Amino acid sequence: MRKRKNREIETLSLSFLDAVSCGFGAIILLLVITKLFEPIRLEETQQELEGLLARYEQELEDVLGETALIAEERRSLVDELSEEEAMIAQMQSQLTRIRAALLDRQDDAEISAELAGRLAQAKQSLTEEMRTLLADYRPDPEDYQVGGIPVDSEYIVFLIDTSGSMRQYAWDMVQKQIRETLEVYPTVKGIQVMNDMGEYLFKSYRREWIPDTPSRRQAIIDGIRNWNAFSNSSPREGILQAIDDFYAEDKRISLYVYSDDFAVGSINSVVREVDRKNRAGLPNGRRVRIHAVAFPVYYDVTGGQLLSAAKFATLMRVLCQRNGGTFVALPSRRSS
Repeated sequence: MRKRKNREIETLSLSFLDAVSCGFGAIILLLVITKLFEPIRLEETQQELEGLLARYEQELEDVLGETALIAEERRSLVDELSEEEAMIAQMQSQLTRIRAALLDRQDDAEISAELAGRLAQAKQSLTEEMRTLLADYRPDPEDYQVGGIPVDSEYIVFLIDTSGSMRQYAWDMVQKQIRETLEVYPTVKGIQVMNDMGEYLFKSYRREWIPDTPSRRQAIIDGIRNWNAFSNSSPREGILQAIDDFYAEDKRISLYVYSDDFAVGSINSVVREVDRKNRAGLPNGRRVRIHAVAFPVYYDVTGGQLLSAAKFATLMRVLCQRNGGTFVALPSRRSS
């Protein structure tokens, strides 16, 4: 009986060990299979990533190509727009020149008719004795005007365009013109210098007259030489500021405007504003004479194009005519 029991125990023990061994073997086999197929899966994943990367690179190249095409089309449109704007500017310049020429002819005709009428009236009123007395009379032009500009004022305001075009191309001419203008006024009661924005050359004399002495005149020339102030290329602000600061019914004032263009503003609005401030109807006319000297900067630089210089000439001719002054256009350096 005992031998049979021991045999049953041995059989059971061997079966358990077999089962355990098989279990471990299966686990080891699964591990081996997993490790065997893992490199294949990694290789497939790498190939998929490379394919995806190549596709993205191709899409990027397509986008860059479309961007370059759009940029090229934009450059073409910008070039076409620039050409059209240049054509419009040229046509506007031609229109301004035509209007200025028509205005010149109209003004010349009106002035000639007025002078002829006055002359005829004067001849009719002269007696024979007066004709005899005045036959050899010639007034001294230095008593009244130099180069067509009246010099009967007691106070002088120089209004200078300090824009880049003036400083770069006409600054030596500006200094020369101011020096020559001062020379034809042996002595005055006061001088002032402003730029076209209404900024004063000497801040210490803001809204005050600079006494006229030889040293002060030299200081003005020296100060203008290195003067660099902001300008919007429009004489409007400076003219109105000068009239506001110095207008006086008991003073005879001459305002000299030195500039090359009128880039900002409307001619009619500026004329109306000046009319309101420099009031007419006084016994001796308006108290502030407005003279202008036009510099041919744009004509010289652009090879014959007037651009906004024609607009400045039109504005100042009207202002000078309405305010008892004279408009002078300097000759081009290209013609010399």
